[in-house]
Amino acid sequence: MNIEFVDIQNFRKLKKCRIEFSKKETLFVGANNSGKTTAMDALILFLKAKNKFKSRDFTLSNWKDINSIGESWIRESDLSKLDFSIEIWENHLPSLDVWINIEANEIHYVNHLIPTLDWNGGLLGVRLRYEPKDIKELYNEFKSTFDNAKLVVNASKLILASKLGNNFDLWPKDMWDFLDKKINNFFVVNTYLLNPDLKNQTQKLNANNVALDSEAFNGLIKVDIINAQRGFSGTNPEEIESTNIKNLSSQLRGYYDNHLNPSDNPTVDDITALNAIHSAKLLFDDNLQNSFMPALSELEFLNYPGFGNPKISLSSKINTVESLNHDSSVQYNLDDEHPELTLPENYNGLGYQNLISIVFKLIRFRDEWMQVGKRYDKKFETSLDKDFEPLHLVLIEEPEAHLHAQVQQVFINQAYSVLRNNENLKDNSMFNTQLIISTHSNHIAHEVDFSKLRYFKRQFCAKGEINMSTVINLSETFGNEDETTRFVIRYLKTTHCDLFFADAVILVEGPVERMLVPTFIKQHKNSGSSELSNCYISILEIGGSHAHRLKSLIEKLGLITLIITDLDSVSGKAKVQPDKSKGYKTGNDTLKSWIPLKNDLDELLSLNITDKVHNSLPIKVAFQIPISINEGGKDVEVYPYTFEDSLVMENRNIFQSLPESVSLLGKMILAAKEPNIKNSAESMYKAITADGVKKAEFALELLYIAEPNRLQTPKYIQEGLDWLEFNLTTKKTDYQLNKM
Repeated sequence: MNIEFVDIQNFRKLKKCRIEFSKKETLFVGANNSGKTTAMDALILFLKAKNKFKSRDFTLSNWKDINSIGESWIRESDLSKLDFSIEIWENHLPSLDVWINIEANEIHYVNHLIPTLDWNGGLLGVRLRYEPKDIKELYNEFKSTFDNAKLVVNASKLILASKLGNNFDLWPKDMWDFLDKKINNFFVVNTYLLNPDLKNQTQKLNANNVALDSEAFNGLIKVDIINAQRGFSGTNPEEIESTNIKNLSSQLRGYYDNHLNPSDNPTVDDITALNAIHSAKLLFDDNLQNSFMPALSELEFLNYPGFGNPKISLSSKINTVESLNHDSSVQYNLDDEHPELTLPENYNGLGYQNLISIVFKLIRFRDEWMQVGKRYDKKFETSLDKDFEPLHLVLIEEPEAHLHAQVQQVFINQAYSVLRNNENLKDNSMFNTQLIISTHSNHIAHEVDFSKLRYFKRQFCAKGEINMSTVINLSETFGNEDETTRFVIRYLKTTHCDLFFADAVILVEGPVERMLVPTFIKQHKNSGSSELSNCYISILEIGGSHAHRLKSLIEKLGLITLIITDLDSVSGKAKVQPDKSKGYKTGNDTLKSWIPLKNDLDELLSLNITDKVHNSLPIKVAFQIPISINEGGKDVEVYPYTFEDSLVMENRNIFQSLPESVSLLGKMILAAKEPNIKNSAESMYKAITADGVKKAEFALELLYIAEPNRLQTPKYIQEGLDWLEFNLTTKKTDYQLNKM
C-alpha cells in the first residue's frame, strides 16, 4: 500500500495541483515562495490537525466569490430565494484528494472505503474537504451578527454625528471578516469517496456523494510530522508536533517513559533495577529524616504537631523517568580512555544537536508505529495481537535548519533507513513507509535520485491577479536512460548546483565568464537602479557545446534563463575569425539546435534582440555582436569570436594600461595596443585560439592586477542582463502587488 498522488485544490496559492509521491522518498524543491510549505501545510492540516484551519488557508482569489455569497444573504430577506446548497461553495473550498494504491491482499484494510461492489484493488480515492458543517446555521449566525453590527453603527452615527468616520464599521464587515474569527466554529473537514475511473481529472461531487461517518484513515495511515525550526512564529501551531523544539534530553525522557520504563510490565531484569532504586530510596529517606530532625524539632515550640495534627515525615521520590529530568542527563564523552571527561548536551554543536534530535524523532515515530516497548508489551499478550497501520507517512519540513552541509547529507542518506530499521519492516511490503521532505537545500537535493524531486513552479499572472503554483514531477525528466539524461544527472551531481531553488539561471560558456559575470551583475545598472543583485540567480558553467543538453530540463522547469555563449565561427570544420559575407557558420550547438535555431553566421550577426528570445518561454540567448570602434574619426566594425576578445575590445583603454605579461593576458594586452583595429582583433583571435591556451588563468590574472568593477560589461552580456532584470523585477513587482 502506498500513496500514488495527492490533488490539492483551493489551498492558499495551490489553486489546483497534483503531487505524485515516490514509493519511498519524495522531495519538494523550488524557489522561495513557490508553494513547498503550502503543500506540506495542506498535508498536515488535512491529515493531522483538522481543527487548525484559518481563513487565509483559502486561496485568496476565492474570497471574492465567497464574499458574494455573504452579500446575497444580506440583501435577500426571503429565505425561499436563497440557495443553501453546498454547490455554490464547492469550487472555493480547500480540499485534499488522496489516491492510494491497494494490492489485492490489502483490501481488508479498506473495506470501509470500497467505492463499488466490483472494485477489486488498485487506486482508491478519498477527498478531504474543509466545508460548512451546516450552511443554514452559518447563515443565521452571520446574518444576525452582521445586522446587529449595522444597527449599532447606524445608531451611533445618529448620536455621535461627525465623530464617526464614513468608513467606520464594526465586525463583521463581510463574510471573510466573519469567518476570520469564526471559521472553525462553522467549518469541518468531511471525507468523501471518489470514483477510481475518473482518477485523471478533478472530480465534482454530486448529490449521491455522502460524507463518511468515520475517519477514513484511522487504522490505515499513521502520520508523523517534524515541523520546520524557523525561529519565528511558524504557520503551524506547536501543538501539531509537540516535541518540535525539545532537546534530546526531553525526547529521551519521553521515549523512556513510553518504551523502556521498568515500572511498566516489569521483567526479571527490571526487578533487579527497581530493587536497587528502592534500596537507594530507603537509605536516602533515612538520611533526610536525620538531617532535618533539628529543624523539625523547632516546630515543637509552636505546639506543632500537637494533638490531632499529623507528624511531618520526609520521604523522597526516586522515579526512573525523573532521573533523566535535568540539563546534563545527556552528555557527550570526549575521550574513550577518560570517560569522566564529558560535556552536557548543550555544549555540543547546534548542527549535531539538531541532527541527533531529528533522527531520534524518526526512531520514536518508527517504534510507536511498530508498538515497540513495555507499554505495548503490557497491553498485548503476544505480538500477534498488535494491530499496525499498513502505511506510515512521515512529513519533514526543512530539515536543513541549523544543519551544515555535511550533516544535511548524512541526514538524507540515513533518514529512510532509520524509519525502516525494525524486524517487522526492512523489505516487508506489508508495511510501507513514505517520507516526504520539503527543502531549500541543494545539498539534500544533491544526495537523492533526481526522479524523486517534485519541483514547485511559480506561475506568474497578470497584474492584479493572484500568482499560483504548479508542481512538476521530475521523474518524467530524469526517469529516462538516454545519453542526454545521463549527462544532465552527472553534471548536476558534479556541480552541486542550486538550479532547483533559483529565481533565474545563467548558463555561461567557460571559467572566465563564471568568474566575471557575478561582477557584471553587481554593477549592472538599468534605468538608474539595479535589482539583479537582490535576486537569487544560479550561474552554471556548461559550455557552448553542452548547454543545449539542459534544454528539456530548463523548459520543463520554466525557469527564467539567460544563456551566455559564443559565436564559435567555422568554415567547414575549421575555426575561423568571424566575418560577414564569407559563408561562415556557427559551430555552437546551442545556437543551432535550441535558440535561435540558426546556423548561418551572417544571419546570427544580423539578428535583433527579440529574435534571441524563446517564442513561448522566458529563455534568452546572448552571443557576441558586432562592435564599432572609432579609428581616425571613422567607425570600424569588428566581430569578436568569444567572451575574452569581446571583453578586451570593449575595454581597450583599460587593457592598454595593464603591465605586460607572458600569459594569455599578456598577449591580449599587446593586441589591445595595436593601433590598427582590424589587426588588433586578428591578434586577439589568434591568442585565444592558440593551442594550450589557459583561459582560467586569464581571468585569475586579470582579477589580480585589475579592479573588476572598472571593466565595462560587453554589450551582448549587458543586453542579456537588461532582459533578465526586466523579467525578474516585473514578476517580482506583480507578486508584491498581488500579495497586498
